[in-house]
Amino acid sequence: MTVETAAQSAYIVAALLFILALAGLSKHETARAGNALGMAGMALALVATVALAAEHGIGGTAASLLVGATLVGAVIGLDRARRVQMTGMPELIALLHSFVGLAAVLVGWNGYLQVEGDLDGAEAHALRAEEMLGIHHAEVFIGVFIGAVTFTGSIVAFGKLSARMKSAPLMLPGKNMLNLGALAAFALLTVWFVLDPQLWLLVVVTAIALALGWHLVASIGGGDMPVVVSMLNSYSGWAAAAAGFLLENNLLIITGALVGSSGAYLSYIMCRAMNRSFLSVIAGGFGMESTTPGEVTQGEHHEVTAEQVADMLAEADSVIITPGYGMAVAQAQHGVAELTRKLRERGIEVRFGIHPVAGRLPGHMNVLLAEAKVPYDIVLELDEINDDFAHTSVVLVIGANDTVNPAAEDPDSPIAGMPVLTVWEAGQVVVFKRSMATGYAGVQNPLFFRDNTSMLFGDAKQRVDDILAALATRSQTGPTLTATG
Repeated sequence: MTVETAAQSAYIVAALLFILALAGLSKHETARAGNALGMAGMALALVATVALAAEHGIGGTAASLLVGATLVGAVIGLDRARRVQMTGMPELIALLHSFVGLAAVLVGWNGYLQVEGDLDGAEAHALRAEEMLGIHHAEVFIGVFIGAVTFTGSIVAFGKLSARMKSAPLMLPGKNMLNLGALAAFALLTVWFVLDPQLWLLVVVTAIALALGWHLVASIGGGDMPVVVSMLNSYSGWAAAAAGFLLENNLLIITGALVGSSGAYLSYIMCRAMNRSFLSVIAGGFGMESTTPGEVTQGEHHEVTAEQVADMLAEADSVIITPGYGMAVAQAQHGVAELTRKLRERGIEVRFGIHPVAGRLPGHMNVLLAEAKVPYDIVLELDEINDDFAHTSVVLVIGANDTVNPAAEDPDSPIAGMPVLTVWEAGQVVVFKRSMATGYAGVQNPLFFRDNTSMLFGDAKQRVDDILAALATRSQTGPTLTATG
C-alpha cells in the first residue's frame, strides 16, 4: 500500500471518527467517549497529513515548519484548555473560529498565487486541460469571502463575550442596506473574477468581507450572542470546506460540511428557542430600542436572607433550580450540586430547568452541572419542565435573567414571544443576583417585583454556601419565612 493510499484511508477513518464523535456529544452519558473519538480522529488526520506531505517531497525546511507549527499549536492548545474557566469557554470558542476563518483566507490567497497569479504555470495548465479553471476561480473567491467574514465576525464576538466591547448593538443608519449591498457586491465581483481573475478583485472582496463580518456581529445585541456563536461555528465549517476544495483534501471537505451543517442546525434550534428568525438575528436581534426603556423600575422588590431561604427550602415539597450565566461567573455549580444532594436527602424533590440559551453558549449550563456531578436525569429542558412550575413549592433562579423574564409575554418588549421558563407560576421564587441591573439583553425583568419573588443579593457561590450552613443547623421543619422589604 502506498503512502498516498494509506493517507486517504486514514482520512476516511478520521471522518468516521468525527461523525461518531458528534453522535457521542449529543448525550450526557456518551459525551466523554465522543470527545475521545474526536481527539483520536484529529490525531490520525495530523499523522496522515504529515506522512502525505513527506511523500510529496516537500523540502526539509517546509517539513520542519509543518512539524514545528503542529507542536507549537499543541502546546498552546493544551495550555489554554488547562487554564480556561467555564465562564471563558464562549469567548475562547469564538476566538478559535476566527483562526479557522483566517486560515481559509490564507489558503484562498495561496490558491490564487499558485494558479490565477500564474496562468502560464503547470497547475493552471492542468486545470485548464480538465476544464476546471473556472471552478477554481470560484473556489478561491468564495473561500476568501467566507473566511474573512468568519474572521472579523468571530473577533467581534470574542470582544463582546469577553466584555472587551459593549454588548449593545451597533446601530448604523441603513445597516440592513449596508449588509445587502455588501452581499450584492460580492455576487457581482464573483462573476467578474470567474470571467477575468484579477488581483485587485481579490483585494476588494477581502476588504468587503472583513468589513461585513465586523458589521454583522457588531450590529447584534447581547441577547442573541448564543445564536451568534453557533452561527460563527457554521461559518467556520463552510470556510474549512472551501479550503478543502482548494487543497483537494477530502477530510477537510467532510469535516467542514459536518461543522457547517451542524452549526447551521444548532442556530436554527437556538432561534426557535427564542422565537426569532435567523434573518432577524442577523438584522440586529435583541438589544434594539423598545417602547419601554429597560431600566424603568416597575415596583418595589423584596429582599431575603440566606437563613430565610434555608427555612423556605426546609419546608418545601419540591424545588426547581434555573441556572444562568451568573452561576458560571460565580463558579457556584459545585455548591448548587451539594445543595441539591442535601435537599434530596431530606426527601425534597429537586430538579433543574435549563433554557436552550442559558449562559453565553449552547449547552453551557448542562456542561457546568455535569462537571459538578449533578445527576443527568434531574436536568430537564424548558419544554420538559415548564408545565411543572405551577406545582412547585420553591424556584431558585441562580444568575438567570432574560430566560425567566415575563416581559416575553409583552408584545411591546424586545424579547416578545421568546419562550421563557415560567418560574413566576411557582409558590415562591428566590432570585440570586448581585444587583437589580438588567440582563445581557438590556431588558428589565418584571419578575423581580412580583409578590411571590424575593431577591437574594451577593455572590451566588457565597450565598449558596450560606444556605448550606443554615440548613445544617435546622431540622426538616424549620421556621416559616417572612420576607423583609
